[in-house]
Amino acid sequence: MKYLPIIIILVLILAVVIAIWCVIVYLRNKIREASRALFGTSDISQAAKQMKQEYATTPKSVSAMTSLLLPKIVMDFPDFQYNEMKDRTENVLTSYLRAVDENNTSLLKDGNSELKNQLENQIQMLSAQDIQEHFEQIRIHRTEISSYRKSEGRCIITFQSALECFHYTTSTADHSTVLDGSREYKYQTKYNTDLIYIQDRNLVENELDHALGINCPNCGAPLSSLGAKKCDYCGTPMIEINIHAWSFSNIDEIRS
Repeated sequence: MKYLPIIIILVLILAVVIAIWCVIVYLRNKIREASRALFGTSDISQAAKQMKQEYATTPKSVSAMTSLLLPKIVMDFPDFQYNEMKDRTENVLTSYLRAVDENNTSLLKDGNSELKNQLENQIQMLSAQDIQEHFEQIRIHRTEISSYRKSEGRCIITFQSALECFHYTTSTADHSTVLDGSREYKYQTKYNTDLIYIQDRNLVENELDHALGINCPNCGAPLSSLGAKKCDYCGTPMIEINIHAWSFSNIDEIRS
């Protein structure tokens, strides 16, 4: 009888172990069932790989406000060519990332001094950290206007692009070891690219302020639209001072 308490304890421990094992088996079966239903395989590692592959091949959704904002932009700028500007946006975004990838600012084919400074600062920051950032096989799925802002004489159109590429970082000295990202799976992301309108660059004291001359130089009356070719009040032609200088000023990745 003196061994009875020990036997009871051992039995209880065995019961707990069996219960835990049953729960583990039950959960494992449930996970396999869910994996089979979602991915067609009960192999958890294979399912995880498929899920990662699906994430790597599914483009990000963009904030598509083009149909709503384009009529407002054309009202202000009758000569605005949407398809041309969209192509320019995708080209400047691609060239910006390639410039970072190759550590070469001259690869940036478009953009004002602010964007060039942004690129130089990014490359210098990476160099200071002994990091090389890589963007390979860049592909843009979709580009849409996401916002149009006018304040204090500034006009900014923001294009948002869904983009994929192989994105990873290495040390500057050793490109064989990946520090972050993947050479195997593509990276899906979004970028905002700002397109800014400057009425007359000669009237802008500081290009980073993006000031606009929006009054008639003859009578001082406000122009009816930012792309007007003549003053509605005195008829003075605006073509000589209205340079229609669209320039790219900023590129930001949207992580979501």
